[in-house]
Amino acid sequence: MYTIQVLSEQLGHLLAKHQHILVTAESCTGGGVATAITDIAGSSAWFDRAFVTYSNEAKQEMIGVQSETLVKFGAVSEPVVIEMADGALQNSNGTISVSISGIAGPGGGSEDKPVGTVCFAWKACDGWNKVETNVFTGDRSQVRQQATHHALQVIYDYLSMEDR
Repeated sequence: MYTIQVLSEQLGHLLAKHQHILVTAESCTGGGVATAITDIAGSSAWFDRAFVTYSNEAKQEMIGVQSETLVKFGAVSEPVVIEMADGALQNSNGTISVSISGIAGPGGGSEDKPVGTVCFAWKACDGWNKVETNVFTGDRSQVRQQATHHALQVIYDYLSMEDR
């Protein structure tokens, strides 16, 4: 398993090769994915922007998440991250997006959504999309790091498959 830095470098090469521009919509990671990408020199060639939509209001105002979706499913839900991924693409020059919303802890968890629950959605203009929910373990920092790594890894894996 690559470190976040090595994964970001490798992902940057693949994004450039496939002429994709990444955009992120992040909640619990607070811009961690964008930071990992922009730590790499030359990332302006494959990264457009990040939406750090920590509050429900930001999700609605910046990327068009519907208030009904938030009320019905909660911010940490697959329907919300799907709308976040769509909104990130619609409000950017990106061709591939990742969205993340979760409960990093130490508080905020419930029986249905324990601390460490993180929902992800990925979408590309070429029709690829993926949605999943994971439950990570560890403290707040560890959950955020694992979520950041996973968000990058799934895009890397998708673009690597495109090379076959």
